[in-house]
Amino acid sequence: MSGSIGTGYGFLDTLIANANTLHQQLNTLTAQASSGHVAQTYAGLGSGAAVSLNLNPQLTALQTWQSNISQATGTMQVTQNAMTQLQQIAATFAADMPTLTSGTAQQVDSIASQAQAALAQVAGLLDTQDSGVYVFGGQDTSNPPVPSPDSILSSGFYTQINAAVAGLSANGAATTVATTLSIASSNATGTSPFSAYLSQPAAGIGQQVVQTGDGTTVSIGLLASANSNVQSTGTSTTGSYMRDLMRALATIGSLSSAQTSDPNFTALIQDTTTSLNGAVSAMAEDAGALGNTQATLTTTQTWLSDTATALTGQLSSVQDADEATTLSNLSAIQTQLQASYRMITSEGTLSLANFLPA
Repeated sequence: MSGSIGTGYGFLDTLIANANTLHQQLNTLTAQASSGHVAQTYAGLGSGAAVSLNLNPQLTALQTWQSNISQATGTMQVTQNAMTQLQQIAATFAADMPTLTSGTAQQVDSIASQAQAALAQVAGLLDTQDSGVYVFGGQDTSNPPVPSPDSILSSGFYTQINAAVAGLSANGAATTVATTLSIASSNATGTSPFSAYLSQPAAGIGQQVVQTGDGTTVSIGLLASANSNVQSTGTSTTGSYMRDLMRALATIGSLSSAQTSDPNFTALIQDTTTSLNGAVSAMAEDAGALGNTQATLTTTQTWLSDTATALTGQLSSVQDADEATTLSNLSAIQTQLQASYRMITSEGTLSLANFLPA
């Protein structure tokens, strides 16, 4: 009768089982305190698993679309900055056109020289990049729209227009205009200054797009060789304001002060003025359309952000552990587990004598 009372009555087994349960609770709470999550698996979420399984993919998609838009709006801003410079070049030479017919021979030669430099600048601007993406390249984002911008003045595009302008006196204004228009419109290798991808009809050139929703995409770019959102109109246009601008600059750059007395000179200048003014207007419209797209994307991004915030809150309610409650429970379990261990350690020393009256 003086033996241990615990083991015989299953008391030690009960203490050990209780200690194991407390140890499991301690592990769970420790993991929650460390990760901030209720559980590391869906199974551990209990009834909240269905909510987590449903909302997590939605949140991932929303975050992807937000990221897409952030990248796209950055690229669009780079495009707009380049367009501003291109518009300034076009507007500057449009303002200079009257000087070609009323100014001095020296002014004509000076403007021609400036036009050559501007043509090289335009070619360089059309190769503008944003994080390695050519913003005027359409879907061919990894190749420069103008392969050799620094050699534009020795390209077939320029030398052919130069030759046509040099033949103004012999061929007349109408033929010269038609020839330069044909050259600027051409996609032929050796004539087109653009990449192979951009040297094709506009209908075959894909624009850059960004996914903004489930199955929803938005065109975000402008093209070096074709218009994106507007049509170029007028009596002398290639259908592309960029081509028209480059044609005008190549034509002006090919002029010589010796031609100012030619009766065909004024007619050529008038056609170039008409084409250049049309390019200025079309560029402004296309840049404006791009700006509207930017504004729309910004609104969409705000909506996506608000929706993501709401979903995050719902997910947090089932996935995230309450820090204060977790730490409080962790402290309590640690205290209980220590007490349990002390009882297990002391249980072997207990006997009936400990409970009988002296």
